[in-house]
Order: sequence, then structure tokens, then C-alpha cells
Amino acid sequence: MTLTQPDTPTLFERLGGMVSIDVAVDQFYERLLADPGLAGFFDQVDLRRQRAHQKAFLAMALGGPRAYRGRGLAAAHAHLAISDHHVDLVAGHLAAVLAGLGVSPALIDDVVSAVDGLRDTVLGRG
Repeated sequence: MTLTQPDTPTLFERLGGMVSIDVAVDQFYERLLADPGLAGFFDQVDLRRQRAHQKAFLAMALGGPRAYRGRGLAAAHAHLAISDHHVDLVAGHLAAVLAGLGVSPALIDDVVSAVDGLRDTVLGRG
């Protein structure tokens, strides 16, 4: 008899799947738009479309469905004058949203680490 290890759940699954991603991203953009250090980046952005892209991207980045069809990270951010400071602000907002939704600190750390692993690509360094 062969025993198989159960599959380790993805970050996407550990967060609760697409329903949780939908709620988190909506709250995330409320925070970004209220932050004077970030709001200006969204002045000319179709936020309905942006939220949909972000939901699909975040789901994919956390091990969920691969439904994201937007530009690559480097291309999507190339025209923006963003720095590590801005990425830190965004990560802080993501962590705060997840904490507000009752996500455990350990899972928040895992999610923020996964997203932060894309920092160099977003900033055009990787």
C-alpha cells in the first residue's frame, strides 16, 4: 500500500479562493486611493478594469487560476515613476487589508513575501 502526501494548499486556497481575493482587492484599492502617496498613480485609470486585472493577477500569483491576461509586470509599470518606497506602501496596504479580514499573521507574511518577490520585475530591475 502506498501512502500519498496530501497536496499542500496554495496561498490562494489558504486565503479562501476567489471570493476572498475579490473582497481583499476591493478593500485594497479603497486604501490605495485614500493614500496621498499612491492615489496619483490611478488618476487616469479605469478602476473597474484595474480591479478585475488585479484580482486575476493576484489569484494567479498566489497559485490560483491562471486567468490573468494583462500586460507583464514590467511593461505595466514601466511608465510610472515608482520606487521601493511605493512598493513598500502597497505591501503595507495589502497586509493591513488582510489583517482586517482576519487573516493570520503567518499567512499575511507568506502572501506579502510572495508578492514582494515580484518587486524587481515591477521596478524594472529584473
